[in-house]
Amino acid sequence: MGKHDVLKRIFLIQEAVLSNFSLVDSLRQGGYILYARHAEATQGIDQPYLNFQNCSTQRNLSEKGRRQAIAYGELLRSLRIPLELPIIAGPFCRTQETAALAFGWGNIQVDPFWYQIYRLSGVLNPIEQEWILSSLKSILEIQPSPGSNKVIIAHSFPKGIGLGEIPDMGTIVIKPYGVGKGFEVITQVSLEELNTKNF
Repeated sequence: MGKHDVLKRIFLIQEAVLSNFSLVDSLRQGGYILYARHAEATQGIDQPYLNFQNCSTQRNLSEKGRRQAIAYGELLRSLRIPLELPIIAGPFCRTQETAALAFGWGNIQVDPFWYQIYRLSGVLNPIEQEWILSSLKSILEIQPSPGSNKVIIAHSFPKGIGLGEIPDMGTIVIKPYGVGKGFEVITQVSLEELNTKNF
């Protein structure tokens, strides 16, 4: 490796470190939405006539998933990222439990809209899909309270739709610009990257 290559590599490392500090510092200032997929859920199946009040009709968190959810809350607290309460969770048992294990049952609010994101993976007519994505856009434009970040625990999306595919307990960092002004997807962070502060 030549001197030029070494200098280039050092520059790239410095640039990565600076961008990492920049994102964490930005999150500490607030103004973002952290959209996270629920933790690993491998227990049970989503039955055709699932009942949100009956967890036995749904896929539920595995033991690994419960550990992921607890770790997620601990990591955000360790990074000193201010969060707006309540934390928003979809109506499935796995989204509610993820949010509760991370942030406490008393700090979550269930929003039935996030079931619609789950429906995107099924067979929908174009009008239904357009309505869901338009509603999603409107929600993601809303800015959180000053100095805080909003957390939403819901589902992954089909590839190429909405926010795209998200791994278990992965997070999409979004910058909302206000109602009617759009939003920007800043980055996607896995739980592993969050744990190593590698984002």
